[in-house]
Parts: sequence; structure tokens; C-alpha cells
Amino acid sequence: MGDDAPQGDDAWVTPDGGRDSGPGWDAGPAATGTFQHGVASGDPWTTSVMLWTRISEMSAPTMVEWQVSLASDFATIVASGMFETNAERDYTVKLEAAGLTAATTYFYRFRVGSMTSPTGRTRTAPEGEVDRLRFAVCSCASYAHGYFHAYRRIAERADLDAVIHLGDYIYEYASDEYGMVRTYDPATEILSLDDYRRRYRHYRLDRDLQEAHRQHPFITTWDDHESADNAYRDGAENHKMTEGVWMDRILAASRAYREWMPFRETIEAERLRLFRTLRYGNLVDLVLLDTRIWGRDEQAAGSTDPTLTSETRTLLGADQEAWLYDQLRSSTARWKVLCQQVMVAQLPFILNTDQWDGYPAQRRRLFDFIADNPSGDRDDIVVLTGDIHSSWANDLTADPLNITNYDPATGRGSLAVEFVCPAVTSPGLGPSIDRILRPRLAAEAPHIKYVDLSKRGYIMLDLDTTRAQAAWFHVADVLSIAGSEEAVAMAFETVSGTNHLVTSVAASPRGSAPPLAPG
Repeated sequence: MGDDAPQGDDAWVTPDGGRDSGPGWDAGPAATGTFQHGVASGDPWTTSVMLWTRISEMSAPTMVEWQVSLASDFATIVASGMFETNAERDYTVKLEAAGLTAATTYFYRFRVGSMTSPTGRTRTAPEGEVDRLRFAVCSCASYAHGYFHAYRRIAERADLDAVIHLGDYIYEYASDEYGMVRTYDPATEILSLDDYRRRYRHYRLDRDLQEAHRQHPFITTWDDHESADNAYRDGAENHKMTEGVWMDRILAASRAYREWMPFRETIEAERLRLFRTLRYGNLVDLVLLDTRIWGRDEQAAGSTDPTLTSETRTLLGADQEAWLYDQLRSSTARWKVLCQQVMVAQLPFILNTDQWDGYPAQRRRLFDFIADNPSGDRDDIVVLTGDIHSSWANDLTADPLNITNYDPATGRGSLAVEFVCPAVTSPGLGPSIDRILRPRLAAEAPHIKYVDLSKRGYIMLDLDTTRAQAAWFHVADVLSIAGSEEAVAMAFETVSGTNHLVTSVAASPRGSAPPLAPG
């Protein structure tokens, strides 16, 4: 186990296959009572943050009190208010707690009558000069494929600024359709608004997921399984005509997502817009993209599909593409971190048309923009990617196999770097295929510096004024309730001004981190 790996006792299995708290592990509230789905926060700004909970076992409009304090005993309240929830919003509570101080850890709670929620912990974004930031990066949590050990380990880290979730927060399948470790509610594939709400309710009963939300603010975007597998603007591979109108389904999925996820809603969010920028002082701009729903054309059928190389083919949509370039052009942060869904780097012998490989004109335009718009020491771009249930570290370059364009030893010609996070639970290709493909990728894809196609876990992203580092943490066994031990698998970094990956050593946690929220 690596020096940066937290310790903890294993959770136990309850008779219904759920989780109960083991010795030394506070797993949040039991799955009964007023606040059985826990608490959450998200989208930190310098003076505000979004707070979330759900009121369970209610059948009428309910007034909910919320409080924010600098101390976990709530001796002094620095912000408070009331929020009314009802069946129209599935009894969720989502509000902006404003008037806060930048770069500050706060504790929060909710009350209904004599009932008080678990204590949550959150942190505002910094402003001005920032020396260092740390984020956990995760994606792809198939409940049916195992236990959420990665969330548990993330929850134990006191020094995080936030958790970046790149999508596939839920999965839409029926029980035993894709994974058989745990069963879903509802047991059928989810199609309607009620279905999607029930699936979120079911996910948020998981103790490890609850605890990650309770201890850290989340910054989220969606991928395909929040609606249906291999979704695009006008449909999805996993959507049949017999299942109704696609727009009805995606609007239901979007509404449930807005109700249950602690991101900032706008009027445009009702039109499925999730792309936005969160600023962390002069060090980092987090630019969240939607490469899944907003503007994506249908995936090409394969290498012979005549639409594959069309100049008008888009992954982002014209408006989001223009918005992205505006964000990059105007950013004064040292690191521009693009948080998005599907892998940007080229694969040498596999065509996955769901990735940027399937939208080559879109990728070329992005690379051309980066190459043609240098901004001194402000052109450091890091791409964070989820979706493919595996771990990768990539230099991003227009033609990685052309030595006149890209030198893999020095990084000459590399325009940005990409860190791909493993899945929380969703299956990779497995150890045997990993052993076959890894040496071939090393031989034929010099821009791919690291790959692991089988293990599950998360990334620790550590950024300072000189470098951006990703460390891959893999958990022992998501199939076992006792498999939560983690280890550092690999670390890579890019030094500011190089846009090139080199091996590194996982950074140590920050000292003097504010305490975690008590149970």
C-alpha cells in the first residue's frame, strides 16, 4: 500500500445486501428516517456553495431549515434559511448558501421539526494567489458490478478541495442485465421520471457514496448512463422505439439529475445544458464539458462510414465549441482543466467511434485552436476523462506517429495532456486482455505513457504553480465487501510550459487539513 493510502476498517454486509457501519467507520445515516439519503454539497464558488438533502417519508409540502457553521458543533451559525420541498421535486432540497468566505471549510446541516440531518462538510473555492489544490477524480459506478470502495477511500481524505465526477454516476440497466453483484431498484430498466428518481434514491442509500458526498463538495457532469448507453443528442444505442420517445426519456433523466445532483441550476439547465466553468483562484479553471448529449451527432457505424470524416461532424455542438474556445482564450489561470467524458487521445489499432476518435474533425479543430492560440505560461491544458473503465496517461498531439510532429521522448509537439480515471466499479477488459494489449500499445502508441485496462479506483489530481500531477489509486476487489484496500498504481506529472508527461511519485497529503465531519 502506498504512503498516501488511507487506512480504515471494512464495512459489513446487512441481510438485504446493503451496508452497515463496521468498527471505526462512520458510514452516515441508516436507511430509515427523515434524512435517509444523506446530505451533499457542490459547485463551490468563492462566496457560496450548493447544499443538498432529501426529506424521506413525507407526503406533503415540507419546510426545511438549513444552517452553515465554521465549527461542527454549530456554536455559531454563519448562514441559514428555510426551503420548502414537495413531491414536484421528489422532496429534494437544493439551495445556494451564500455570504461565505473563500478557501474556507464549513459544516452544514438540515432540520425538519425535531429531526436533524447528519452533519455535512464542504469547502469554498479560493480566490487570488493559490499555491496548491487537490481533487479526487472518479467516474463509472455500476452498482450491479460491486461495492463502492473508491468512494469510501475518497471520503477518508481530509485535504481535498472537491471531488470531480465525470459521469456514469448511475446506470440505467435492469437487475442482472449488466452486473450481478448487487440488484437495482427498480429491478427493470429505467425509462420514466419515476424510474430515474427511484434509481437515484437507491444509489444514495449506499453508505460509501453518502459519506463521500457528506465530507466533500462534488463537481459533476454526466455521461451516457445517466440516460442510456451510448447516448447522443437525438437518441441512444440503448433506447428502442418501443421504449417511447427519446426526448421524453432524456428530459426525465435530466430532471431527476437536476433534482439529485448538487450542481448549480440555470434556466439553460432545463434545456440539458451542463457545461460551465468553476474558478479556483489564479491556479485552476475547471472547464466542464458535455461531450455526450448537448451537441453530439450519432456515432459513426465504423471506419467505412462516410460520415466519420465529415467536417460538419460534431461532438460538442457549434455553440459549446465556441464557448470552450472563449473559456480557453480568456482564462488567466495557470492550469486549464477540461473535465469531460470520452478519451481524446488517438488509439492506433482500435476505432472506438464513441470517443473523440469518432469525431476527428472536432478533435482537429480543438488541437488547431490550442496550437494557434498560445498565451505564454497560460497554455497549460489538462484533460480529465472517464467513461472507459480504465486508467490512461496520454500526451495529446495531432499526429502521434509522425516523429516530425511529435517526439515522445521530449514531448515536442504535444499540445496538452490527458488523465483518464478508472471506474469506481464498472468492469474493464480484465487482466488477461490487459496483458496482451498493454505491450502492443507501448510499442505502437508512443503518446500513451501508461495504461491499465482492468483495475478500479480513482485519481488524485494534485496541482501547484509548477506542475500538475495525477496519481492512480486502485482498490483491491470491488466484488468483495472486504476488498477496500487501495494502493498507488502509478503517478505522472506535466511541468508547466511542457505539455508533456513524465513519471512522478504520488504527492503527500496536505498537512493541517480541516477535520472531517463527525458522525
